[in-house]
Amino acid sequence: MAKATQLLLTIIIITIIITLFTNQAAAQSAGPCKPDSCHPTRGPRIRFPFRLDRQPLRCGYPGFTLRCNARNQTILTLPRAGDFIVQHINYESSALYIGDPGFCLPGRALNFSVSGSPFGATFLNRFGILNCSGRLEDSTGNGNYYVVLPCVSTENSTVLVVAEDFPAEMVPPTCQRAGNVTVPPWTFSEFYWRPIGPEEVFMMRWSRPACGRCEARGGRCGFKEDSGFVVGCARPSGLPRGAKYAVIIGGGVPGLLCLIGLICYGSRRMKLARQQRRINNELEVPTFDRQLVFRANMGLDISTIESYPKTVIGHSRRLPNPTDNMCSICLSDYQSQETLKSIPECDHYFHANCIDEWLKLNGTCPLCRNSPDTPTSTPIPTSSSHALDHH
Repeated sequence: MAKATQLLLTIIIITIIITLFTNQAAAQSAGPCKPDSCHPTRGPRIRFPFRLDRQPLRCGYPGFTLRCNARNQTILTLPRAGDFIVQHINYESSALYIGDPGFCLPGRALNFSVSGSPFGATFLNRFGILNCSGRLEDSTGNGNYYVVLPCVSTENSTVLVVAEDFPAEMVPPTCQRAGNVTVPPWTFSEFYWRPIGPEEVFMMRWSRPACGRCEARGGRCGFKEDSGFVVGCARPSGLPRGAKYAVIIGGGVPGLLCLIGLICYGSRRMKLARQQRRINNELEVPTFDRQLVFRANMGLDISTIESYPKTVIGHSRRLPNPTDNMCSICLSDYQSQETLKSIPECDHYFHANCIDEWLKLNGTCPLCRNSPDTPTSTPIPTSSSHALDHH
């Protein structure tokens, strides 16, 4: 047993040396541009093309600088719209989700602009704004669709949001049209704006630098050179080549001798310890799988979206549900010859192009927030050639 004890001590010493050397080399290779965040447990992880203002300039692409406020929130400053909280960054789809620090996103939408920034939107929503004297309540019946914006209304005045083409004869008598606003899509209750805090966010995208494919392959974007703005994709390579050789030479030979000694003199306690480590490693797998499932549920794949039933509105504008005559995403009435698409699990329907863009980024119905089931191997037949009409 004396020899076994000596071999065990040798293994422990070699393991400590290799671990220290590996950590030091990895830290040196990460450099000052390693992923960072404003809060240790909440908020997005910041990496290229973004950077925090406390990091070197070459850690991020121009226009993608973020900062941390006193509450450890990640802040994006748009040149013509002010400060917003960054709630989430999807590096694979090049999407950014921002909310209002004051929990009044509708109020910020009245003067929202992405001019002067590298961000935009796949499509924009346009709405009309009405200023009214006195107090009014929401109205979504009998064709009168307008919604109160509580966080910008007062005791003596009410601000309403309506569709851009809202008829003038439908405007309440105490209201005047104040103009239109154009905003990117938001992720909570497309038509019913409510001050629910950080969960109510705008979704924006960026096109340059184009790092989505690199991220999807498990790579990381970054500048190719110390100057200029040419971006390349590199897979995390771990230790530098010289460090790998040092680990192999410095630990390989002694490790091999120790392995032979363990085979000859190893005790049952060491075998039980190895078995316990294997069990612990296996128990950690589901947590990783759940993280993968969470990322996968951000949106639906194209084949699933295309499998949902389509309907073309006839000249009589006959709808599946006569009382549901407006798309809840773009706030526009359904017109003849327009294509609708419905979600099978809840039968809610929308403009086909509106719901397609929504489902690419969100795996739930915009109205009921239920998650559509993934279709089976037999796709759901569409009715794209069928038109609703009176005969």
